[in-house]
Amino acid sequence: MPTGKKESYAKEVRDLLSGYLRTADDGKTREYLARNSSLPGPRGNLELAHAFADEVGTLSGTEPGKMWELASSLSSLSPDEAPVNDPKELIPFCGAVAIGAIGSMQEGYEQKALARLREKAEDPRWRTREGVAMGLQRIIGKRGSRIVKELDSWIAEDRWLVMRAAAAGVAEPALLKDPNTAAEALEIHRKIVARMLASDHRRSEGFRTLRQALGYSLSVAVCACPEEGFGYLRELVGADDPDVRWIVKENLKKNRLLRGFPGETGALKALI
Repeated sequence: MPTGKKESYAKEVRDLLSGYLRTADDGKTREYLARNSSLPGPRGNLELAHAFADEVGTLSGTEPGKMWELASSLSSLSPDEAPVNDPKELIPFCGAVAIGAIGSMQEGYEQKALARLREKAEDPRWRTREGVAMGLQRIIGKRGSRIVKELDSWIAEDRWLVMRAAAAGVAEPALLKDPNTAAEALEIHRKIVARMLASDHRRSEGFRTLRQALGYSLSVAVCACPEEGFGYLRELVGADDPDVRWIVKENLKKNRLLRGFPGETGALKALI
């Protein structure tokens, strides 16, 4: 995205937030986000969403309560009010990312942000769920392995979309440069897959959504700690489970493994 355009979004958002602080009316903010959403279409305006979250996070340094109220209000827009692929759908998406920004910048709001993101992880709209993952990534980016470890509590029976948020949230290479965070990310995947293997309830849309996410997210964790990661993949190759074998096959197709670890990847592909 051209720097000028990015700066333009940031300036416009700052003006909107300044107005919100004066009036406590988020109507103009909602209108602006919807008008610039790039929806309907295949891709929402991610650049605007990140610029919005950046500015909310910065302002939370001096106005944490008001910024929390704004982000919570935006994220609360229901599927009836902001349907899939409607311009208004970007509003709850931006709200979710902004919640993560506040949680990352303000330690006192960290747990509130995690709780709110967990709640929104089961939203029926896929873009809102992506906003949850991006919000998590902001918190992990500031707090590291401790937050990834806390995501253990997100692994619960049949809470497939919550587990999907955890897997997608840790599947960001930039976050896994720290060895401890990378190790925790791989461990999260181990526990999620173990929960899948133990379940006889796999016919829901939520389960399929989780499986789809694991089809790429596991390879990110493996790349970050390859010795342990490829050892885990070898364990999974031997699993007599069609869903797990599908997950392994999908990850072995990813360029991050094919190019980064061609020998290990080829050896595993030969076993399937």
